[in-house]
Amino acid sequence: DAGLPVTCLPGPSAVTTALALSALPAERFCFDGFAPRKPGARRAWLAELIAQPRTTVFFESPHRLADTLDCAAQVLGSERRAAVCRELTKTHEQVRRGALAELAIWAADGVRGEITVVIEGAPAGSGEPDVQTLAERAEELAAGGMRLKDACAQVCEGLGVSRREVYQAVLDRRR
Repeated sequence: DAGLPVTCLPGPSAVTTALALSALPAERFCFDGFAPRKPGARRAWLAELIAQPRTTVFFESPHRLADTLDCAAQVLGSERRAAVCRELTKTHEQVRRGALAELAIWAADGVRGEITVVIEGAPAGSGEPDVQTLAERAEELAAGGMRLKDACAQVCEGLGVSRREVYQAVLDRRR
């Protein structure tokens, strides 16, 4: 927070180094290997993290980083905090911290190197997202040009929540 440079001595894995440098809660965390390559599988995997209270650490290809961060911002919320750790323990080490949407914009210009991503867990007591929260996210996606029907299906994917119920909640909000 004071803007001072911080680094970490190399350990046996980039996971713990990235977790320490991320400045995100590290009391409980999970490591998920590499993010899924295919967009549908990636979205479903991220949907599982909506209510996950633990910080999540994973590896990502520099070529897919921007897409993964953009998808994470859509699924988990644009303001969810994260850190992108690049080239850990090497000469060009870089740690970029911020909201998912902000990091997605940064990564859109292209990022090189070995990437470890750390995403903050869901706020305490958030549980499964309610229909109104999902309706809000669907409206945001629809405002960005997606068909409302598709937006509702996307925000419900992997959550066991009826997309019809979310669609109806959006319609009710608009009245």
